Amino acid sequence: MKVVETDRLILRRLTSEDADFIYKLLNNPSWLQFIGDKGVRTLDDARDYILKGPVAMYEQLGFGMYLTQLKEEGTPIGICGLIKRDWLKEADVGYAFLPEFWGNGYAYEASSAVIAHGKNVIGLKCILGITSMDNERSIRLLEKLGMQGEGTVQSPGSDEELKKYASYVE
Repeated sequence: MKVVETDRLILRRLTSEDADFIYKLLNNPSWLQFIGDKGVRTLDDARDYILKGPVAMYEQLGFGMYLTQLKEEGTPIGICGLIKRDWLKEADVGYAFLPEFWGNGYAYEASSAVIAHGKNVIGLKCILGITSMDNERSIRLLEKLGMQGEGTVQSPGSDEELKKYASYVE
């Protein structure tokens, strides 16, 4: 189900049929470094991750992470969407793309569209962005999206401090 479309991208709900792509993305070194090991070791694990994560969030909240694909070719390149974490007051924008698609503006294009969708369609008044302190690419993206720094937040079950950004409805 298509949720958002941009000039070059289509963002749609993930399904269990996306397990091959999710397996590849979640085991990419950049995902493991900046997001963490989600224990996805098999295609069944990937299907389980999709069903218990994004699909459950769609059912509960009406939004979640979306498969991001090139409009023309239909090639999956990453995921982007909104996540509601128990430990954050507001939903946050999340994104991860395969490295071969970095540097083309896709993360900015997808994230901008997701933030606009969150504010204009879903009705969110504030959308957060969080990132590891050393993830320079993500920090630059959140700032380019016009998000304002709001200090740091600690990830539960971890001693990692994360940079926190916010975008409010104007």
